[in-house]
Amino acid sequence: MKNIVIVGGGAGGLQLATRLGHYFSFSPLLKRRLQTPVASVTLVDRNRTHIWKPLLHQVATGALDTSLDALNYQVHARRNGFRFELGALQKLHRERKAIELAPVQDEDGRELVPAREIPYDLLVLALGSQSNDFNTPGVREHCVFLDSAEQARRFHRQLLDRFLQLETHITEQIQVAIVGGGATGVELAAELMDATRQIGRYGHIPRGSLQVTLLEAGPHLLPALPPRLGNNAERELSRLGVRVLTGCTVARADDRGLVTTEGEFIPASLRLWAAGVKAADFLSQLDGLATNRLNQIEVTPELVSITDADIFAIGDCAGCIDSASQRVPPRAQSAQQMAVTAEKNLIARIEGRPLQPFRYRDRGSLVSLSKYTAVGNLMGALVKGSLTIEGRLAGLAYRSLYRMHLAAIHGWPKAMLIYLIGQANRFVKPPLKLH
Repeated sequence: MKNIVIVGGGAGGLQLATRLGHYFSFSPLLKRRLQTPVASVTLVDRNRTHIWKPLLHQVATGALDTSLDALNYQVHARRNGFRFELGALQKLHRERKAIELAPVQDEDGRELVPAREIPYDLLVLALGSQSNDFNTPGVREHCVFLDSAEQARRFHRQLLDRFLQLETHITEQIQVAIVGGGATGVELAAELMDATRQIGRYGHIPRGSLQVTLLEAGPHLLPALPPRLGNNAERELSRLGVRVLTGCTVARADDRGLVTTEGEFIPASLRLWAAGVKAADFLSQLDGLATNRLNQIEVTPELVSITDADIFAIGDCAGCIDSASQRVPPRAQSAQQMAVTAEKNLIARIEGRPLQPFRYRDRGSLVSLSKYTAVGNLMGALVKGSLTIEGRLAGLAYRSLYRMHLAAIHGWPKAMLIYLIGQANRFVKPPLKLH
């Protein structure tokens, strides 16, 4: 029996493990487990639960409660025919075809599980990406990132602490600085303004008590979208009370705020960095795998490492030029599309058939401005060329993205049930997580 090991349970890795688990563990006709599967599938992740990364800005403001919306890997694995191993990738041993996981520790640093090895026949790296601080002095020490649910919860705890100081008159204003005018920065800025309004319902929070500054190095917000949409997003954020600075680069950060390259000091008790992404640094030292300047593993159009034919890479950690000679961008839709091709190619490898090249299809981009509006464009099968959308239509399309993600890992019936339960919770729980 072949061992397929997938490292990373993000949008691509979780979808791939689910699809492969079903293929190799269940009879397509009888819908029951096979007694002698051809391959086993193991998913490895450093966290016990999964939350869709594009929603982390909602976790940061409390609009999304991870205790209700997170998916438990262990439970999902049992239901979908694969195994789950808790741990972080520490080393790769290509010669003997095994990965080494770091020890698992409790909150106090005590070792629960020692370092261990997992053998593989085929390995898939789906480790996602992390924020790129561009070696800006002070950023790692004094800014929060939104690379994981734990970092988002950390920002949320700090935000609630500042609101407590505001309500008890310890401070008169909360100053938040967000670096990066892409989707994450824009969405977080809008969510923060809505969070202030929501928290004001339960306490004594005066208007204008939250000052949010959004800094973007480029000439307009949302550089991945047409300039008109970035300008529209800037006008909407300004209307909400967000101070937007474009063409502004951060020179350094400290515990009091940020200093721009022009010498302006921007005071901020909360500082969040969302200005670009790269793959994890340790990938460039992973037993000789070829990587690019962003630490991404270089792969062929079939998503196979150019160094090792038994190792695949998908998602943000894969440096891929697809069959149409286009560089695949680090986006959630890229990871999900790669998961579909990787599934076909892994099955083909085991069954002795030729592999298929990956072709990226841009479906467009949508950016939410909290409950106020949304902007974006749609491309691909739905429209010919590119269709720019804004307002309620864009908001509806944005909300459908998460339902499509749920459908990819649960199937449409269960995805719709989860959605209905979420809607019901809105009537019985506060609109914002306040603890």
